[in-house]
Amino acid sequence: MKVAVAKYPIQAPAGFAAFAERQAAVLGEAAAQGARIAVLPEYLSLELAATFDAATRADLHASLGAIQRYREDWLALYARLATSLDMYVVAGTFLLAQGDGRYRNRCDVFTPQGTHHWQDKLQLTGFEKGLGVIDGGDALKVFDLDGVRTGVAVCYDSEFPLPVRAQAEAGARLLLVPSCTDTEAGATRVRVGCLARALENRVFVAQSVTAGEAAWSPALDINTGEAAIFAPMDRGLPADGIVTQTSGNEVWALADLDIDALARSRSDAQVANDRDWAGQLQPAIARARMEKR
Repeated sequence: MKVAVAKYPIQAPAGFAAFAERQAAVLGEAAAQGARIAVLPEYLSLELAATFDAATRADLHASLGAIQRYREDWLALYARLATSLDMYVVAGTFLLAQGDGRYRNRCDVFTPQGTHHWQDKLQLTGFEKGLGVIDGGDALKVFDLDGVRTGVAVCYDSEFPLPVRAQAEAGARLLLVPSCTDTEAGATRVRVGCLARALENRVFVAQSVTAGEAAWSPALDINTGEAAIFAPMDRGLPADGIVTQTSGNEVWALADLDIDALARSRSDAQVANDRDWAGQLQPAIARARMEKR
């Protein structure tokens, strides 16, 4: 299965039609290179805030409310592109209204067969908590994409081992991570989280990122990091855990992922964190104790 991860340059579309035209072009590039799954970044929907007046796009709360008018168009656009390009499209995230002025950060996954899955972000960053209007999700899912069980961990969620472990125990062998970070420290945290989740669970992890600067947006003003696909560091797999990553102005990084190689690597593993996971759960070592002198 060929997977593509985007280092997506944030722009300022004049309207939804311009946004849709660009999505078709960007995803068309991935499809032309043979991608079966294409992963766009977190907060992608906030690019649509640029279609409103200056006061609205400069006010994140106002932006969240304004972009809701595009929700049905968003769903129709990516459903159409997924079917026409014969590709699974992970459409970044949409900050979706839940009523009473509350939102969830939702990752939509569109299939070539015309169906639609979603995973809400579970853990909120300090920035998201500070907005006071975003709630974390309350459901953890795994999807079947061409026979490959797949999970989604939105940005910060990739830094938490237990939910991803639950997805792996449900059969996930591929983790998709749409992300958006505005500092080098943030980009490093998500990257380290992705590497750790790949190591612990013997899964491939595909991370997309936002890129460039958008001074008009309080959420997308600065963007950092490289899109990458990670693997466990073991025999037959990359020693540094990096299968592929973007560089410079590249928008897409693509790689053919051999899911069966993960199972084969386990039998010949130097270490097998996934197999040995239960060892850390022994009652005798579940809690540390202060050693007396």
